[in-house]
Amino acid sequence: MTDHIVAYEAYLSGEKHASANTVSSYLRDVHQFADYLHAQEDCTPEDAAPDMVKSCMAWMQARGKSTASITRFLASLKSFYNYLMSEGVVKTNPTKGISAAKAERKYPEILTSKEVELFLEQPQCVDAKGCRDHAMLELLYATGIRVSELISLDLDDLNLSAGFIRCRSKGRERIIPMYRTAVKALQDYVRNVRPQIIADTEEPALFVNMNGERMSRQGFWKIIKFYQEKAGIQKDITPHTLRHSFAVHLLENGADLHSIQEMLGHADISSTQIYTHVIKNQLKDVYQKAHPRA
Repeated sequence: MTDHIVAYEAYLSGEKHASANTVSSYLRDVHQFADYLHAQEDCTPEDAAPDMVKSCMAWMQARGKSTASITRFLASLKSFYNYLMSEGVVKTNPTKGISAAKAERKYPEILTSKEVELFLEQPQCVDAKGCRDHAMLELLYATGIRVSELISLDLDDLNLSAGFIRCRSKGRERIIPMYRTAVKALQDYVRNVRPQIIADTEEPALFVNMNGERMSRQGFWKIIKFYQEKAGIQKDITPHTLRHSFAVHLLENGADLHSIQEMLGHADISSTQIYTHVIKNQLKDVYQKAHPRA
């Protein structure tokens, strides 16, 4: 059977043009199934039956594998056996008709408006670091941009007089407006703080660390965690939390989905629609807690 797996690898790479990660993932699952059959069923994949596929999935679940991992495992086997059938190696596909349990959808953590206010109040503009951090957090919540986009911003991407930023990501450019408080925080930072901390006057980065070089993802992560602890907020705040909260709060206040999609830079509206489900879930929670007969 090893020869068939080698041929399958060549098929994925050569004919399907699958990425290296996809090929590695599929082969890992196929090898896992072959090892299971050898150890538990004294059988080769060529002779596998549907009940063996189900047994292997149950075995994986008993060992703590996530629903997502088992779903991917089944998809890998379906692909492998479809290939074997096309090559005439097997006559039936033992994965046919088998489905994995649906993974429970996890919705993003959202801060309430009060929690956002509390969080944004934490950086105190009493020194350069506080002013910089205040400007970064205000900008993040004002625009909903990704942390990768935030740290990639250059000074030239700001238009403070018009109150917007230009953001480039994934080959696309978008213009995002900002509220007055964010504009004011950025004005103070750009005029009074950034010139003090940049290491090189030719540095294009908008946000720099205290060594004067472009802010890193890890550096910004530490800033987020520091102010979460300082605010005493129990929810797990990540750089993406303000992005999610930005989208939900806009929806709650009447913004249309397509405008939010444009500001977030989602290529597909389905990525933005998750926020409508978040709001519905929040309403359900309120109902269950507040209705006397719930």
